[in-house]
Amino acid sequence: MQVLKVLSDIWKSGAEMNLLDSDEIELKHHEKVPAETMKAAQEIFPQIEEWFRSWKNATPVEITIRKALHLFMGWERNDKLNKWLCDDKESLFLLHDWTIVLAEMGWVDIYEDYRQYENEESKTMAKEFYDRAMAYARGDK
Repeated sequence: MQVLKVLSDIWKSGAEMNLLDSDEIELKHHEKVPAETMKAAQEIFPQIEEWFRSWKNATPVEITIRKALHLFMGWERNDKLNKWLCDDKESLFLLHDWTIVLAEMGWVDIYEDYRQYENEESKTMAKEFYDRAMAYARGDK
């Protein structure tokens, strides 16, 4: 089973899985995770650890776009991002357009890590998305 499919099932169940500063994986609210999802996670745990560690040195731009994508896909909740995207339709459309650029590069499975399909255009769009998020957080109009 694909790592992002398992992680999305965990997150959608209401549990939280994160990489701690100690490099350990934390699973909060594990009791919410269905048994079949826990079994699948245990079977691919080394790949789950690898995925989390691959984000360890991510830039704020990369983290912001990943969080927005996870919200967009319905995998994780993020009330601040959700409010911003509801308030700023242009940013929501930018996120949508960013996914289209990735699709044009071959990203057709939402459970596949999109990073291998990035190009200069998608990276520029991600940076614009981040800049818009920071402006919104500062209260800029």
